Amino acid sequence: MLAPKRSDVDMNSEEFKKEEEKTKKFVQKVVDQFGWCFNPDKEVYDAIVMGLTRNKLMYGKRYCPCFIPVGDKEDRICPCKPAVDHEVAEGCCHCGIFCNPEKCKEMEG
Repeated sequence: MLAPKRSDVDMNSEEFKKEEEKTKKFVQKVVDQFGWCFNPDKEVYDAIVMGLTRNKLMYGKRYCPCFIPVGDKEDRICPCKPAVDHEVAEGCCHCGIFCNPEKCKEMEG
């Protein structure tokens, strides 16, 4: 397992809020780059953005918050390799923040 650079992440701090804004811009760039869309469930979006931000502050990179960074940890930097390779094409990525447009329409129902 990758040792965190720090473990004292205060999600109410100014530092966290600033990094969270950067993460929101980052995930928007990912969506724009790949032609994906965000999961229409705002709770999923908020939880994953929070997890990505926390990992960025703890580990120095935006690791997918659904996995503990171990082994092929570079494959789990957002957008993770499985998401890019096949998961989103099949519907949504593992953590659920990124979906293909058809899946988003289906979920919006």
